Amino acid sequence: MNIEYYPKIKKNLLEKDINTIRDNKKNWESPFFTDTEAFLNLNEIKEISSQFTSSEIENIIILGTGGSIQTLLALKHLSHKNIYPITSSRAVELQNCLEETSPNDSLVIPISRSGKTLDVNSTIGTFLERNYPFLGLSSRGTMNELLKGIGAPILEVPDLSGRFAASITSVAIVPAYIAQIDINKFLNGLKTGYDEFMTFNKNRSLEFASYIYNLYIKGYKVIFSMPYSSNLEGSVGLFVQEVSESTGKEGKGLMGTYQEAPLCQHSVLEYLLGGTKGAVLPILWSIDKEDPNLALHSSIKYVDGKSAQEIVKYQADATFQALLEQQVPATKISIENPSETQIGNLIAFIQSTVYYICLLLNVNWANNPKVNIGKQICNKALERNLPAAERKKDREKIAQEKFKGFFE
Repeated sequence: MNIEYYPKIKKNLLEKDINTIRDNKKNWESPFFTDTEAFLNLNEIKEISSQFTSSEIENIIILGTGGSIQTLLALKHLSHKNIYPITSSRAVELQNCLEETSPNDSLVIPISRSGKTLDVNSTIGTFLERNYPFLGLSSRGTMNELLKGIGAPILEVPDLSGRFAASITSVAIVPAYIAQIDINKFLNGLKTGYDEFMTFNKNRSLEFASYIYNLYIKGYKVIFSMPYSSNLEGSVGLFVQEVSESTGKEGKGLMGTYQEAPLCQHSVLEYLLGGTKGAVLPILWSIDKEDPNLALHSSIKYVDGKSAQEIVKYQADATFQALLEQQVPATKISIENPSETQIGNLIAFIQSTVYYICLLLNVNWANNPKVNIGKQICNKALERNLPAAERKKDREKIAQEKFKGFFE
């Protein structure tokens, strides 16, 4: 993995941040996610999953959202099965999945640590009534009881922060194993990464966290990621979730967002180059040796014969240079290839970096206390069968109270 960022962080700032990280780590939960063995029973996983690894299973339908699915999305391109991520009851995706799969060639894996996730529980019945086979990942709650009632096998999910835990627990490893992704190579990539990054001494992850933090102090509150390969979009999605959900509390934090590249060069780049300065940090993500790749045939002489991904890499480098010329701090992160080992290493880098940023901000990296506000509002409205007009009235009343004199 290669990380190129500008402007370079000064030595005195980095040394100061290393000391802050060391001082603040005692304030919060220890980083459990560096242990790639303690929360996994690979023998049990392989034994229970063995009934679903035959060639007859062509489709794996994942009912899960947030941390329950994002790590698997980072590995999705390595799957030898068709993976259908159903993150909610959005009708288009749900209907498409039902049309393209059947109970005879598919496995449904609902994932919810609490067993109470609305996005999961609202869709289980749709597959249950059509007699799809299930393998549950849950430890308690409504979902757990429902799966027990139909005699479905269930593997427990440890009570850990989901977005950081998936890569080292059944949450990502079970569906990855059934999808014939090499989980051993992935876990080895993770471990190698943590051995390098989680030292609390100067390393690439800690240095990058210091760079982001010092930009944050200068007013940069949004990180806009530009993945120049679809094979990186799952990993970038994990970064977006972790940096937003982990740092964003106590009135502090960074907002992560992304759009695929080079598409974003034709939508967001004008703002980055010519718009408000000092607010957004762009990160370009690329792969050195893409798989698959193909040669291009073009009437443009300097394009003809080059590979498809080579052209994209030229575009990424040009965009990076353009940002620097306009005095926009920017970063380019590259991995050698999109293999299990490299993705594991990248996820270790992402999680280590976000952890360090949280320590620099001195916020709890593992929790997300405000997320439940919206969930509670939704559940109460559903229980009361509250019409849309009444829901709007509630919003108007709240807004009138909370934003009184806002534009005065």
